[in-house]
Amino acid sequence: MDAYTLATRNTVEVVTDEELRGLLGASRKRVYAGYEPSGEVHLGHMVTVNKLLDLKDAGFEVVVLLADLHAFLNRKGTMDEVRELAEYNRRCFEGLGLTDVEYVLGTELQLERDYIVPVLQASQSVTLARARRSMDEVGRAMDAPTVSQMVYPLMQMVDIMALGVDAAVGGIDQRKIHMLAREHLPELGCRAPVCLHTPILNGLDGKKMSSSAGNYVSVADGEEAIQKKLQKAFCPPGTEENPVLQVLQYHVFPRQGALEIRRPGKFGGDRTFDSYAALESAYANGEVHPADLKKATGEAMVDLLRPVREYLE
Repeated sequence: MDAYTLATRNTVEVVTDEELRGLLGASRKRVYAGYEPSGEVHLGHMVTVNKLLDLKDAGFEVVVLLADLHAFLNRKGTMDEVRELAEYNRRCFEGLGLTDVEYVLGTELQLERDYIVPVLQASQSVTLARARRSMDEVGRAMDAPTVSQMVYPLMQMVDIMALGVDAAVGGIDQRKIHMLAREHLPELGCRAPVCLHTPILNGLDGKKMSSSAGNYVSVADGEEAIQKKLQKAFCPPGTEENPVLQVLQYHVFPRQGALEIRRPGKFGGDRTFDSYAALESAYANGEVHPADLKKATGEAMVDLLRPVREYLE
């Protein structure tokens, strides 16, 4: 697979395509993604992890920002709590294959004078309304936002400059902050980053994925838990917004390249699919039953996440 295809597969937007093509030709290029430390790393986080792995294979130096200070500003816990979670999350990312990359803890970068001054400079040009809009998709309890949450997007802009990266990866919910960075970073003497946005996956119940709903697979889940969650997953006959198909498209096929469905001969016998497109077509045509799809997906995810479980032990 060529570098451009690796860089863009399973993205919903690249800003801009022309800039990405130019960057791919550079002898040195750096990309980052930032993660607020959370209790569990799940399949939602894993979409951007997979993209970072693609970009690493495409020749990028990869930086992972463990954004403990961002999490604190966004009301995700005390500083001690989020710092402890940051180390756990790092181990999860390493278990997923993000090794030989640069890890940066937010508080080791973001409390220095050379970092704070650009944040304050940005605060002079970004309006309060624009800062609030940029946080609509990522902020907690935004019906009553705090001043700390208005600082958050300014810091995310300066992260790009301070880390010396050329590109930023995030879910499409990060788009408004990334566009803020593209607009205002040149005022700070920094080139606007290339931005690669990945989709936001549905929870296994077909609704928005959330920790409180428990409708996700954690990368640290055991074999039985993974299989049970997939067996109970919402899996409609159609292909649109189907969470099981999303797991296959964004996790199983990019990492394993194929899916084997094992079933009795009277139900069509075993079948192997070498591409997601072929599987989706077969499922849409009724050639694969939802129960068989869920069983095969559970087995594939057990194998895929085994290295994480072993690494954390």
